[in-house]
Amino acid sequence: MTDIAPAAAPTANTPPAKERPRLAYHHTPGTGPTIVFLSGYASDMMGTKAVTLEAWAKSEGRAFLRFDYGGCGQSEGAFEDQTLVDWRDDVLAMIDALVEDSAILVGSSMGGWLMLLAAKLRPDLVKGLVGVAPAPDFTDWGFTTDEKMALLSNGRIERKNPYGPEPTVYTRAFWSSGEANRLMFGEIAFDGPVRLVQGQRDPDVPWQRTARLAELLRSADVQTWLVKDGDHRLSRDSDISLIIRAVEDVIAAL
Repeated sequence: MTDIAPAAAPTANTPPAKERPRLAYHHTPGTGPTIVFLSGYASDMMGTKAVTLEAWAKSEGRAFLRFDYGGCGQSEGAFEDQTLVDWRDDVLAMIDALVEDSAILVGSSMGGWLMLLAAKLRPDLVKGLVGVAPAPDFTDWGFTTDEKMALLSNGRIERKNPYGPEPTVYTRAFWSSGEANRLMFGEIAFDGPVRLVQGQRDPDVPWQRTARLAELLRSADVQTWLVKDGDHRLSRDSDISLIIRAVEDVIAAL
């Protein structure tokens, strides 16, 4: 069953610049910590990784949460109106409302950036991280100079989408929000267990960037698991089994 959360109210720590849309989510009660799946750019909570992780969590009696950011999937809002900070605030609103004690964030691609931003702002709530081809700072390294100039000049660009028929749209507002929230310029202050799962044949996130992220995380308990023939999606049965192992490893380390 899909539930709809009310629009998030401003909080003392992170007041949203504008009222957020109501968000669609699936929450499975169970033992903690709550495992929270954060999807990638222009993705939604119905992806293979999210649904399969949820099924595993249910079989283990563990609390699990997946949801759609504003403007994505079944949530309200227009996609092109959203920014990285808007989606960060969606993450904060959902974990504030539905996580009772502690959370492990599982961030896929852009979700890996959002999990780091959320962990920074909710250190007492976020206890562990699992990055799946995490893409922090991709507004910097993921766009060519020509694309950046087009974003600034025209306000939006479109790219061919390898995963669907519709082009992927990026806006100047999203890109600017990303540039203002880059993390990989120094130490990232997180001290819990972290597992990073990365394909070495990923055309979107070079595996060397994930190795660099591991270096920058302050925690001593950080492991990078490389999948030699893995692509960006990491959605094969063997890939998802590895992601589940990573989640189990983080739980065991808490």
